[in-house]
Amino acid sequence: MKKITSLLALFLIVSACGVRQTRDMLTSGDYDGAIQNAVEGLRGNKNAKGKQDYVYMLEEAFAKAKERDLRNIDTWFKDANPQNLEKIYETYVQLNARQERIRPLLPVRLLKEGREAIFPFEDYSDQIVSSKNALAKYLYNNSKALLANKDKMVVRRAYDDLVYLQNLSPGFKDTDKLIEEARTKGTDFVSVYTKNETNMVIPIRLENDLLDFSTLGLNDKWTVYHSNRIKGVTYDYGLVVNFRQINISPEQIKEKELQKEKLIKVGLKNLLDANGQVVKDSLGNPIKIDDMRTVRATIYEFSQFKACQVTAKVDYIDFNNNQLLQTFPLASEFTFSYMYAKYRGDKRACEQDYYQYFDRRAVPFPSNEQMVYDTGNDLKAKLKDIITRNRFRR
Repeated sequence: MKKITSLLALFLIVSACGVRQTRDMLTSGDYDGAIQNAVEGLRGNKNAKGKQDYVYMLEEAFAKAKERDLRNIDTWFKDANPQNLEKIYETYVQLNARQERIRPLLPVRLLKEGREAIFPFEDYSDQIVSSKNALAKYLYNNSKALLANKDKMVVRRAYDDLVYLQNLSPGFKDTDKLIEEARTKGTDFVSVYTKNETNMVIPIRLENDLLDFSTLGLNDKWTVYHSNRIKGVTYDYGLVVNFRQINISPEQIKEKELQKEKLIKVGLKNLLDANGQVVKDSLGNPIKIDDMRTVRATIYEFSQFKACQVTAKVDYIDFNNNQLLQTFPLASEFTFSYMYAKYRGDKRACEQDYYQYFDRRAVPFPSNEQMVYDTGNDLKAKLKDIITRNRFRR
């Protein structure tokens, strides 16, 4: 019984909160929010006495929302501004959608007044079709005019309007063709290339990898990067990777001598007493203990080392006026490090993890060209980061 009472109390509290929220929406002018709340509240037993508040508020919110929308439409028609056509069309769609949201609930009754709630529905199909056609015509003609503009940002607005038109009225005239035209005209094409200001030859592999933008995923909706210029394409910007300096250290082999000593178990031996006699157990058997020995080894450790540092700068150039827009530093390092070792004595004096170095021998150092090339992955990652954080146009 207590559980039932508690659940009933909880239900009444939740219901009261829903009614209060709906009333607040209604008084603040959020009529569609109030309608949505009321519709949700009337699901189930819509004619229950406890749901009458929702019916009253639904009736009031519908009437006020309809009156507001029709008043706005009348004002927009009088203004005769073609930019209002979208608002007119969408408001008619909203008027119809609001009716369809309520229709499944009907009829609902106002119990105290002994009548059904009043929702004067209208057929807006003609208005929806005519406003849609007017909007489609305006979007088409206005977009064609915008496409003649040389400002790419204006062309991009035309693209957005054409995509909206395509969704609004699929197959309207040559909308598909105009969308492609807008996409091309609104795209910034960026020519990417390198310059070598060092006194060394840049490996062709490095240039090719660095300029392979297909692996960077940098092309976006309005920016396309080309490392090889395409005939017929007008490039808006240039992205230049200027190699400034390449520093390669001499090949180095460093030798280090280490002394190792460790106490290890080599087997078992008899336990002897103070007189040097074998100690036996109660059965007369000799007692065995670990035979520990100290082993020593001299380690000759060899380290091969070679380093390469590449410094560059990334220039953003506006080809429309041949002006330098921005410059960003770019640098990378790559180190070749290899170790091997020899020993004299007992290698058990070393840790087992160290044994791998005893199986190695000296290896050839990488060439200078290979060292420069091996900086490529790091350079490419840093170049991508620069471009990602600094778009030509947002």
